Amino acid sequence: MNVVSAVFESSGQFDEDLILVDRFLAGDTAAFEELYRRYYAKVFGLARGVMIDAEEAADVTQEIFALVYRNLPKFNRQSKFSTWLFRVSVNRSIQESRKRRFKHKHVELNEALEQVAVDIPTDEPDPRVQAALEKLAPQDRVILTLFYWQEMNLNEIADSMSINLNAAKTRLYRARERFRMFFEVEQ
Repeated sequence: MNVVSAVFESSGQFDEDLILVDRFLAGDTAAFEELYRRYYAKVFGLARGVMIDAEEAADVTQEIFALVYRNLPKFNRQSKFSTWLFRVSVNRSIQESRKRRFKHKHVELNEALEQVAVDIPTDEPDPRVQAALEKLAPQDRVILTLFYWQEMNLNEIADSMSINLNAAKTRLYRARERFRMFFEVEQ
């Protein structure tokens, strides 16, 4: 397979990420660093949407990229690299969210008081939105994050979640309804 045909997916669209994948598989670690730089913010945003907590999302993001690094030779090119990466990100974020949901967080009293005394930064989301998101199941947070924060269309969401288009539409509708219900309770 030559380089030109390697970077065209089955739909005939050019996927420049495949050039970086090929370079990485040939031993060029700088190519993976470029993929990391290119997708870190999107993967972190997705993980943050699922995990809610920024530190946990950063941990999960690192786990996702470590997983991708180890499994990139298994990437079968049936979809774009970004679609495969988001599928891995969705699955790992949901797994970690489920694992950590039951993990109790113990905080020293002094540390808790310090956290209360700190002003909330202006870039923090509305607390009512955060509270409503926290009540949602990880699958609902994923689809809302992909649609609203990652600005993916329904076809891309379906590919990333390994579901069909109608299932993506239905899940998005239901996630919106559950979010609305939790959000209205917070008001």
